[in-house]
Amino acid sequence: MRTFFIMATLVAAAPAAAFAQDCANATSQMALNVCADQAYRKTDAELNADYRQINDRLKSDKDAAKLLVNAQKAWLAFRDAECTFSTSASAQGSVYPMLVAQCRDGLTRKRVEELKAYLRCEEGDLSCPVPSG
Repeated sequence: MRTFFIMATLVAAAPAAAFAQDCANATSQMALNVCADQAYRKTDAELNADYRQINDRLKSDKDAAKLLVNAQKAWLAFRDAECTFSTSASAQGSVYPMLVAQCRDGLTRKRVEELKAYLRCEEGDLSCPVPSG
């Protein structure tokens, strides 16, 4: 049984690596799923970098930093719940992983823009909770 699991894992991982390199020409559902996940992971990495920058700017304001953490946790819960709901009609299908990744990518892109706006705040902007850099 263990050998079967290892072989199944290797067989599943090999096509994923091959598809990962040519997303512009992906045609199988597996390739589309992998490509959508890669796009989401790239956007998520950008989100995390922006979040870290904001967190660094808030180091001297522990209350604001705590509010940021709370807001981000609530946003993550919303994003995941929204994507679970909005893709629920296809939950049993092979397209489901792609749709979830696309949903998460889209909402994460919007959040990245929100965080980038905080990073562009100008000195003296009282409507911005993040000090200018």
